[in-house]
Amino acid sequence: MIRFLRFGALERYVTRQNLFFLIVSLGVGVCIYLLADLFDRLDNFLEAGLGAFEILYYYSVKIPLIITQIIPAVFLLAIVIQLGVMDRSRELTALRAGGVSMNWFVRFFVLYAVIWSCGQLLFSQYVAVYGAQEANRIWKEEVHKKQLDEVKIKNLWFRDGAFIVQADEAVPSRSRATGITVYEFEMDSQRMIRIIRADKALVDDHGWGLLGVRELDIRTFESVERQSLFLPVRQNLQAFLAAERNKEQGLMPLWELSGLIERLEVSGSNVEGLKTVWHSKWAYSFTLVVMALMGLALTSFSENMYANVGLSLALIFVHYGLYVIGISAGQKGILPPFAGAWLANFVMGALASLRLLWIGNPRFEAMVRDWLGMLPLRRA
Repeated sequence: MIRFLRFGALERYVTRQNLFFLIVSLGVGVCIYLLADLFDRLDNFLEAGLGAFEILYYYSVKIPLIITQIIPAVFLLAIVIQLGVMDRSRELTALRAGGVSMNWFVRFFVLYAVIWSCGQLLFSQYVAVYGAQEANRIWKEEVHKKQLDEVKIKNLWFRDGAFIVQADEAVPSRSRATGITVYEFEMDSQRMIRIIRADKALVDDHGWGLLGVRELDIRTFESVERQSLFLPVRQNLQAFLAAERNKEQGLMPLWELSGLIERLEVSGSNVEGLKTVWHSKWAYSFTLVVMALMGLALTSFSENMYANVGLSLALIFVHYGLYVIGISAGQKGILPPFAGAWLANFVMGALASLRLLWIGNPRFEAMVRDWLGMLPLRRA
C-alpha cells in the first residue's frame, strides 16, 4: 500500500507533464467553446440591447460550467498527447527498459483520475452550478425577457394522502392548474371510490379549489356536476417549480437536489428523472477515470499520436451518445436511475479495462485464448 501511494521522482515528472498538456488543452477548449457560443448567441444579445459588460459578465459566470462540461474530453486528450510525446522522445522505451510496465501507468493514472474526479465533483457543485444558475437567469430574463416565474409544468402527477392528482398544465407562480383529474381512495383498503375531473384549480396552502367539476362515485356509479369543490390537498406547486426550473440542465447542487427528491417522494410524485440527474452528477465527475482507462487502452493499440487523437475524439462522441441514451432511459423509467446514469461509464470503462487486462496480465490472455480454442470443440 505504501509503495502504491508513494510519490517519487517519476510520479512527479508524469504529473507535471500531464498538468501542462491538461492546462493547454483546457485553455484551447474553453476558447473554442466561447467563440462558438458567442457566434451562436450574438444576434440574441444585440437584439436584447445588451452591452459589452453584460455579455462579458454572462460568459464570466458561465466559464466554470464550460470547464466542467469539457474536462472529461480534455483529460482524455491530455493523456493521449502526453503518452504520444513520451513515445516520440523515446521516454516510454527507456521506462520499459528500466522495468516500468503498462501496469504502472494504469495504477498511476487511475489514482490520478480519481483525485481529479473528486476535485471536479466539488468544483461543479460549489462553483459551476451557481454560475450556471446565474447564466440561465441572464439568458431568460435579460435576453429572452422571459421571467423564470412564468414556467409552466406539463402533465403533473403527485399523491397526497387519499388523493392522486393529475394536471395537464400548472403555473406555480399563479397557483393555478388546468385539466385536473383526481382519483380518491379509501385509506384502509386503498380501493378507489371517486374520480373527479375539473376544468381548473386554484391552489393555496389550505387545499385545491376546483372549478367546473364533474364527479363520478365508483361505488354507486352516480355522476354529479358541481360548480366548485374544495379538496384538502396540501401539496402546493412551489416544489414542482423548483424541480422544473432546474431539471433541464440539473442546475441544483447535490444537497439541494437530495432535499427536493425527498420532499417530492413524500408527496408521491414520480422522481425517477430527478434521481437520474442526481446519479448523473456523480457519474459525469468520475468519467475522468474512464477517460484515463480509454487513453491508456488507445496507446496500447497504436503509438501514433495523431491517429490516437482522432480516435479519442471519436470515442468521446461515442461515450457522450451512450451517456445521453442512459440518462434518457433512466428518466423515462426504462432503466433504474443509477444504471441509466452510469451506463456509459460501465460500458466504456469495461471495454478499456479488458484491453488493459489483456496486455498487462499474461494469465488472463492465456485463459482467454484457451477458452476461445475450446469453442470449436464445444460446437462439435
